[in-house]
Amino acid sequence: MRALLPLLRTGPGWRVGAPAAVRLPRAASAGSGPRRAMALYRTEERGQPHSQDYRIFFKNVAGHYISPFHDIPLKVDSKEENDIPTKKARNDEYENLFNMVVEIPRWTNAKMEIATKEPLNPIKPDVKDGKLRYVANIFPHKGYIWNYGALPQTWEDPHQKDKNTNCCGDNDPIDVCEIGSKVLSCGEVIRVKILGILALIDEGETDWKLIAINVNDPEASKFHDIDDVRKFKPGYLEATLNWLTYYKVPEGKPENKFAFNGEFKNKAFALEVIKFAHECWKAMLMKKCDRGAINCTNVQVCDSPFHCTQEEARSLVESVLKSSPNKESNIDEQVWHFLGK
Repeated sequence: MRALLPLLRTGPGWRVGAPAAVRLPRAASAGSGPRRAMALYRTEERGQPHSQDYRIFFKNVAGHYISPFHDIPLKVDSKEENDIPTKKARNDEYENLFNMVVEIPRWTNAKMEIATKEPLNPIKPDVKDGKLRYVANIFPHKGYIWNYGALPQTWEDPHQKDKNTNCCGDNDPIDVCEIGSKVLSCGEVIRVKILGILALIDEGETDWKLIAINVNDPEASKFHDIDDVRKFKPGYLEATLNWLTYYKVPEGKPENKFAFNGEFKNKAFALEVIKFAHECWKAMLMKKCDRGAINCTNVQVCDSPFHCTQEEARSLVESVLKSSPNKESNIDEQVWHFLGK
């Protein structure tokens, strides 16, 4: 288990168990501003966009295929955040700097997700009953109202009851609603500050929704906890609760329910939830719990029984054939639904 702990760190020289060629030169981190996480990761598309076989695979800075679920570290190394002026600030901020994998850009409708059951866990379209899934437009919102994604190296264990909600996890990484001003891209890896959390109960499962902000957002320095969202973005939390309550209603499903009567919990509470989900992920990667159909193939977690070589990872990706153009037009996203009480 100790071998997993270094994976919480990233930065110049970070790549546990990787060959020297993977290590970043010191010059790579030089510069006057904060280093952006996306510089450490690249994406590669396979298949045709808007089709069921479309996949977005991830590579590290050396060009080696990795899993965004298992190989991107959860936490960010404070050494790279050279815009933070004092030691105290560095320590405080370090405890609240996390990597986020963006799955769905704000204002878009296509439901994209980390493929937890596929080797190397690329991002893929969500499919139901043989059709691509799109979230409905619920007036006055167009698609998703935040940049939506997940924290790597977290897992909501479907076999463990959450002590706060008394419901088991939903078998996915923890979801993140990023509230910054920039519309991000599918597959981006950004650094976020956690501000709070909401406990959605989805068909009897705990489905946590983290509220976070991109550390490179122009206003990020003003946000430290959930009350700052109420202060500087009035109405956003209410819109978030409303959106999550009704977004499945156009599909004929009932309104979603929440623990704590829909109360947003603060940063300290959220960090404890993240810590627990990370421990669940570590147990899964070390084969100490029932992972079900989750695919744990990884390139970086050297002591994991699911570790594979760079060559094996490349072979897995190359087995995903490029598809013929077969676009599926999105009709549903043009429809507006007027819901609410």
